[in-house]
Amino acid sequence: MDAAVEDLRDRLSGIAEELADLALERLRAAVDEGTASPTAAAEERRLTRARRAVEKAVAVLSEGDRG
Repeated sequence: MDAAVEDLRDRLSGIAEELADLALERLRAAVDEGTASPTAAAEERRLTRARRAVEKAVAVLSEGDRG
């Protein structure tokens, strides 16, 4: 695999982890505040969708490794 593509894939993996951490942080903050905020839940879902999209990009970039 091209080094530039591998670097991009690694950076995207890091971004996916950051999105997962941020989603959990948002939910923990809502729980700590004692609120069942629909806004917090919606934000967590949005961050999770973004993480999944980034993970799909990582998978696409990794396809060359399997072939």
